Amino acid sequence: MKSQKRSSSKEPAKKTPAPAANPELVIITGLSGSGKGTVLKALEDFGYYSVDNLPVDLIPKFAELSRESPKVRSAALVVDIREGDQALAKFPRIFKQVRKTIATRLVFLEADDDTIIRRFSETRRPHPLGRDLTVANSVQQERKELAEIRDLADFVINTSKLNVHQLRELIQEKFHGPRDESKLQIYVTSFGFRHGVPTDSDLVFDVRFLPNPNYIPEFKPLTGLQPKVAKYIRGYPQTVEFLKRISDLLVYLIPHYIAEGKSYLTISFGCTGGHHRSVMMAHEIKQHLARQGYRVKESHRDIEKAV
Repeated sequence: MKSQKRSSSKEPAKKTPAPAANPELVIITGLSGSGKGTVLKALEDFGYYSVDNLPVDLIPKFAELSRESPKVRSAALVVDIREGDQALAKFPRIFKQVRKTIATRLVFLEADDDTIIRRFSETRRPHPLGRDLTVANSVQQERKELAEIRDLADFVINTSKLNVHQLRELIQEKFHGPRDESKLQIYVTSFGFRHGVPTDSDLVFDVRFLPNPNYIPEFKPLTGLQPKVAKYIRGYPQTVEFLKRISDLLVYLIPHYIAEGKSYLTISFGCTGGHHRSVMMAHEIKQHLARQGYRVKESHRDIEKAV
């Protein structure tokens, strides 16, 4: 009886998934209150795997995992003064070491002293260097401790004159290629004067001279986005005239802002509470500018606040 040849039962070897092509690591650092959290969140929204306040000693391991993981295309992390001066002293050496293993960019954020002091005052958060120093002295100390790291940065961004939206768009531009430089980004917003004028406004228009729907009981709980409220406001000749004059003014001004290289323009319309007249006006102007081909975003800061 002839022996039968045993067939091979070996299964084909499983392929190990290849790591993502050209992975990148972005390290964000800089002064407290300069917007590091905003940048990290923006990169996370763009698809970066993000970690805040990673210990310096773990950066090489994090870079290795980012380089080898098939699921991580790019990664971002924040390192700042919370690490302490001894840990930060190691950062330049570790940064240069990591750069040899993975494409790495260092972003350093800063802002003017007055701006940072104001931001800490508004948020009422203590500075990470502690309560023993004033915020002004803490900022100066932090600048000294981060000076060597700042010199290593690929990008140094001063956020003093940038709001959250503008900083986010700047990061998108730097990490996702150039945008169309022929147009600036326009933000049209409404607000109530009783809640203060938006600090990031470039142009402010007071529309409290227009008829106020707040005094009409059926309109009081509504906003200027409701058609019948907008129709009421638009039913007065001064509203129609104002809309025309403001529209013509902006169409005249915007090309000059573009010629001067301005990237962002914030136009704010204010009424008493920010519910009716300013909302209607901001919405109308946004639509008009969009029809002219401009990139426009609309927001209503105080629309959810109590009347």
